[in-house]
Amino acid sequence: MTQRALDSSGEQTPGSPRPAMIDAGAELDPVHPVELPPSGHPDATGLTTAEVAERVARGEVNDVPVRSSRSLTEIVRANVFTRFNLIIGVLWVIMLFVAPIQDSLFGFVIVANTGIGIIQEWRAKKTLDSLAVIGEAKPTVRRDGKAAEISTHEIVLGDVVELGPGDKVVVDGTVAEADSLEIDESLLTGEADPVLKRPGDPVMSGSFVVAGGGAFTATKVGREAYAAQLAEEASRFTLVHSELRSGISTILKYVTWMMVPTAIGLIISQLVVKDNNFKDSVARTVGGIVPMIPEGLVLLTSVAFAIGVVRLGRKQCLVQELPAIEGLARVDVVCLDKTGTLTEGGMDITEVRPLGGSDEAYVHQVLRSLGSSDPRPNASLQAIIDAYPAGGEGDGKGWTVTDAMPFSSARKYSGAAFTETDGTPSAWLLGAPDVLLPDGDGTLTEIEHLNEQGLRVLLLARVRGELDAPGAADGAEPTALVVLEQRLRPDAGETLAYFTQQNVATKVISGDNAVSVGAVAGKLGLAGAENTLDARRMPTDPDEMATAMEENAVFGRVTPQQKRDMVAALQSRGHTVAMTGDGVNDVLALKDADIGVSMGSGSEATRAVAQIVLLNNSFATLPSVVAEGRRVIGNITRVATLFLTKTVYSVLLAILVVCFQVEYPFLPRHLTLLSTLTIGVPAFFLALAPNKERAQPHFVRRVMRYAIPSGVIAAAATFTTYLVARHHYAGPGALEAETSAATLTLFLVSMWVLAIIARPYTWWRIGLVAAMGLGFLIVLVVPWLQDFFALKLVGTTMPWGAVGIAVAAAALLEFSWRLVGRRFGA
Repeated sequence: MTQRALDSSGEQTPGSPRPAMIDAGAELDPVHPVELPPSGHPDATGLTTAEVAERVARGEVNDVPVRSSRSLTEIVRANVFTRFNLIIGVLWVIMLFVAPIQDSLFGFVIVANTGIGIIQEWRAKKTLDSLAVIGEAKPTVRRDGKAAEISTHEIVLGDVVELGPGDKVVVDGTVAEADSLEIDESLLTGEADPVLKRPGDPVMSGSFVVAGGGAFTATKVGREAYAAQLAEEASRFTLVHSELRSGISTILKYVTWMMVPTAIGLIISQLVVKDNNFKDSVARTVGGIVPMIPEGLVLLTSVAFAIGVVRLGRKQCLVQELPAIEGLARVDVVCLDKTGTLTEGGMDITEVRPLGGSDEAYVHQVLRSLGSSDPRPNASLQAIIDAYPAGGEGDGKGWTVTDAMPFSSARKYSGAAFTETDGTPSAWLLGAPDVLLPDGDGTLTEIEHLNEQGLRVLLLARVRGELDAPGAADGAEPTALVVLEQRLRPDAGETLAYFTQQNVATKVISGDNAVSVGAVAGKLGLAGAENTLDARRMPTDPDEMATAMEENAVFGRVTPQQKRDMVAALQSRGHTVAMTGDGVNDVLALKDADIGVSMGSGSEATRAVAQIVLLNNSFATLPSVVAEGRRVIGNITRVATLFLTKTVYSVLLAILVVCFQVEYPFLPRHLTLLSTLTIGVPAFFLALAPNKERAQPHFVRRVMRYAIPSGVIAAAATFTTYLVARHHYAGPGALEAETSAATLTLFLVSMWVLAIIARPYTWWRIGLVAAMGLGFLIVLVVPWLQDFFALKLVGTTMPWGAVGIAVAAAALLEFSWRLVGRRFGA
């Protein structure tokens, strides 16, 4: 597990807990395993290999798997055992006994569709699982006196697990060592304030470290660690709200309510009222019931999500919850941190300015000692180490760390105390100048000019008392300014431009100085980058905060609780908010945002609560995620109209048949053919096509506004043709001729619905519609296909009449769609 520490300006970068006493000039090897110093605690060196083997043999191992997706059994069960598959399965068995095989084709189609759904979701599962392994954080445990990274499921009872800022507590335990260890238990208790832990205090799985470091002894593992199960359920597997999923469920519920009474009426009509051949009546009854079921809609939605996951997986983007890509498609505000998104982790020192006549060589010595004292330096200290490496002129060998103050998001600075070579004690703070300096200090003006250039400035200040003394920062003596230049991400500008083009507002929320962050954002072309606000002046009233959030684009000196409040304020105005972050100070906001996006190199806590993890740590991947979400939801909205148009006209045709006491005009084979050509095949291609339209709310309303008039028009045109044909034809074979005429009208009207939905036209969309029309034409002209599907147009008058009715219906369709578009918006 990559342990994390927070640098002195509020950004999070790699690091580890600081030991109590380290030779500031010593060479340190950051690679595991390393020998551990004795700590005085009986468990300090951890278990031996033999003790681990003994515990594994007893089953005292953390064997509760954390799955990133459903198991194969669950996938099969979810795709096979559905309400509509049961209905269709029963009807299919009936048709196999009473009608030719061509009237049972709908059953084979369902089997094929279900198989496709299982295969696609299995592919998505394998992608998710492989990415989850890549992105899995591995805790560091002590065994045989050495520290080593292992998988979470390998932890055994009694293991000593190390903790650093950002690390998640993976099993229940008792603190063995604590160095200013602060743990946030908000995901378990709802209490946002971190808890200071001391040796002997309990720690619960699911909590995470916000400051300091230490180690704990595992006391409950596997299923015994009940808190771990609660934490996983509360954080990682909290289902994203999916309007698409809930909307389809609502539609299916209404369809069931409509289908049951209609089907009963149709059965009575065909079997009791009409004295027809029994088998033919059964076949036509089934032919009326099957098309009422939009069975392919659920399948297509699952397939679209699954393929989206596979596509994003190829770009090293782990989607921990399938509907998350839909959620990001609806996002209209993206809140992002500066470090890791707009800038790269590394920085370079451009200048060190001594203050108040401080000796420059001595300042360099202090900085060298501060940098060398941390075994895993963060980005700021790494820049200092690069500028003042150990062994250089004025090397501070002999300086010993006597105390350390880890970074706190509330303080905005860190510190360390030393005993210098000559035995003189000294204590230093390194952090945000506008926090350490009093308002009105002349140095702030100088710093402001540097911030306006996009430079990052840290203040080195000397503390005359103890590091943790009350008000120590207030009396700190400014000694030097450390000016750092941040490395801009080369792809950040294009990403920000993409969001601007897509009308997605971008808010930069950082722990850094607001002016400095605004200057960086301005260099990258962020719209409104000049509108900056220091979060310390942010109003606390939620409504006023929401106004401030909408009016400004860059926010600095933001605390973790403020990030959470900012997300809530935006949501109160109806915004759908995505939050990106990689630091432990982002966890609360990531949890509350509509969509949480974490960097793969981020802390374990952020990856646990995020719905989307960018394993390549590239902010530039986000446009792909947004585009994938828009493709899925936009296309599903389109094709849902096709499926529900069929449901509407099927229900209406059944009602009309019951009311007019006539034979149902279609056999199952006719509607299988129509569904395949006008819905099944084209819907599959349309669902996977590119679509950059921003997702619109109210899925059910939007779909039904078009499906209801389309279904009504299709049913009316088809039944009109059927009634006219009943008067036109007589004698043997009349019913087959009437069915063929009605089928022609229904196909042409359905094709026009498809032609409308396929807009805007591209060469492949035109080809798709033309190919479906050609398929139906081939059935009409090839003799054996005519016999197979029982479709044969008789004469010329009635077929052309059917075409004329379809043309009138198509014109009415165009008018109704345009009317709906003008009244409710496209």
